[in-house]
Formats: sequence, structure tokens, C-alpha cells
Amino acid sequence: MLEAKSLRKAKVPSSLIEYPSPANIQSTRLALHVNKEEEEASSCWVYIASGCYIYKLLISMKDDSLLSRGKESLLIPEQTPVLDSALANRCPHRSEIQSIVLAEAESIGCSVLGSVDSYGHLIVSKLDSSGHDVDRLTFSVSPRDCGVGEGSWAGLCFSPTQWSMAAVARSFCKSIDVYDQDIHLQTLRTLWYPTSLKFIQNLYSGNENSIIAVTESSQLTIWDLRVKENGGCVHRISGSIGDMLYSVCDSSTGNVAVGGADRTVTIYDPRRWSSISRWVHCSKYEITGLAFSSADPDYIYVQGVDYEVFCGQWKESKRAFSFRGDSNWLGFNKSPNGDVLGGWCDSGSIFVVDVIKGIEM
Repeated sequence: MLEAKSLRKAKVPSSLIEYPSPANIQSTRLALHVNKEEEEASSCWVYIASGCYIYKLLISMKDDSLLSRGKESLLIPEQTPVLDSALANRCPHRSEIQSIVLAEAESIGCSVLGSVDSYGHLIVSKLDSSGHDVDRLTFSVSPRDCGVGEGSWAGLCFSPTQWSMAAVARSFCKSIDVYDQDIHLQTLRTLWYPTSLKFIQNLYSGNENSIIAVTESSQLTIWDLRVKENGGCVHRISGSIGDMLYSVCDSSTGNVAVGGADRTVTIYDPRRWSSISRWVHCSKYEITGLAFSSADPDYIYVQGVDYEVFCGQWKESKRAFSFRGDSNWLGFNKSPNGDVLGGWCDSGSIFVVDVIKGIEM
């Protein structure tokens, strides 16, 4: 079973960001990198995007105190000071940033931070272990249409095995552009407005660079970059009619989860693309963020628009723990290689929770 080791709450200095920009309903404007000492999390860099800029904050995760719980067993956060905060030293975007993603690139021994704005402009930078830019700008890619038209939500994901391969979704354009560094490889055309995307671990074909899962309207679509028929779309799974899907994620065992306006988490088996579990109405309001646990893929983290984040066992539809933000979520994410969650609220509060695998009773 999973249990929360610590829950910390820090405040973004008003001198850094006085009024954050609103962005979209999807909370895709936060990324975090955990610094470890002797296999224990000692601190973490939290990256948040507001307007055209990215900011970074260093939050300590040492000196764990006993967790306290409130009404309905909600975790109560411990106030933590921000050790360091600054404007990220990188090229700014020309319009509001919609998504940021941090990937751990083991092949080059550093992290990769990518950001995409409302017109699809992509900027990727390398970061060292201390969170500082190695060469400030690794590559930048302008949208295929040069950014004409109306801006909208845009999403970003990196290939799990090849950091230089990235996919950018643009909602109003109904498109997914795939890049290898600054080289455009191909464009996938969706039927509806895409709301999230993810390179998924295709354990059964042995290729993790070619399969992308996309949520568009109430459908989950699977795209294979090696296939030309149907524009590359190999599967189209319909959810609840009229209920938008807002998030997709995959586990280390290959399962794929989606959630959205129907307040239900649905788990799919990628071998047949059939539903193997449905956690019905697990959230009070729309689900806008999902992440499988790295420690135990039988658990999933769910974030809703009602400020709440909870962890639960999806096979048994049973909650393990939960906590609440103090206002609307502007960003929510899980660390790439561990169970540390970060959330950023409209009030300027940053929540960081460290999750460990407990002892089965």
C-alpha cells in the first residue's frame, strides 16, 4: 500500500509572481525535479509557468514531521519556506505558456525542460542536477503555420526513451506535431480538439517511440507513427457521450488511464484496448489530472477542479489518502522517476507531497 510521508505547503513570493495568468482548465503548467541524498528526497525544484515566463523555486523536503489529518482524513500540510526562487534563465515565449514538461534524460546525464505556448511554439532546454540551465537553449521550434490564427491550449510530451523526440498538441488546430529536436517529422490530424497526449510504453511491440495516446472530446485515440493508413490512427475508443476527457497517462505495466468531465477513471488494457476497470464518480468534479504511481502501478493519483488530489487503488476503487489545495489548480504533476507530487494554486501556494510504499498489514 502507498502512504504519504510528508505534505508541504510553500508560498510563491509576490515579488516573483504577483498575479499568475489563468491559462486553461488542464493543470499542465508545473514540473518538478527531486534532489536526493542517500536515496532520500532532500529538496525539489518546482518549475511553474505564468504568462510568457518560467519560474523556479527550491523547496526543502528534509526534517519530516508527523503527518496530521483533518476532517474526512484529509492531510494537513506543513508550512515550509522557499529556499530559493528565480526567473528561469531561458528565452521567453511570445504568448502565454500552456504546458511545461520535465524529462529525465539518462543518456545525456541531465534533465530536459520543455515548454509550449498557446500558438504551438516549442522551446527545450537542458538542466543540470542543480536545476541550472546547461546551455540555456537546446532547440526551439516555431509552429508549422507560423502562429497565425487564434491561440488555444497546447500540450507537450517527450518520448520515454529518446529525449529529443517531442509531440506538441494544439487544440484549436486539431493537430499533433511530432519533432526530433528541431526537425519536423509528421503531423497527426485529430477529429476533435485534443486535450492531452502521452507517448505510451508499448511493452508488447517493443517500441516506445512510436505510440501516442491522445484524448480528444470524449474519445481516446491511439496513434502509431509508423502507420500511414487513417492518418496514423490505429484505435478510437469512445467514452461517455458528451463528456470531455481531460487527461491520459500510462503505467509501468502498460495500462492506460483516462479521466474527464464524467468524474470517472477508466483503465484500458493496451493488448485489446478494452476497459479492465472503471472507478465511477471517484471525484466530486471534473478530473483534469492523472498519474500512475511509480512505486505501485495498482495505485493512481487523481486531481480534480474542486482543489482535491487523492491517491487510490484503482482495482478496488479504494482511496488511500487525499489533500486539498486552497484555490484553483494552475499546475499539477508528478516527478518523472518517483512518487513526489507537486501542485500550484491560484493563490500562489505550492503543495509538495512525498509518497512511499508502506508495509502491508
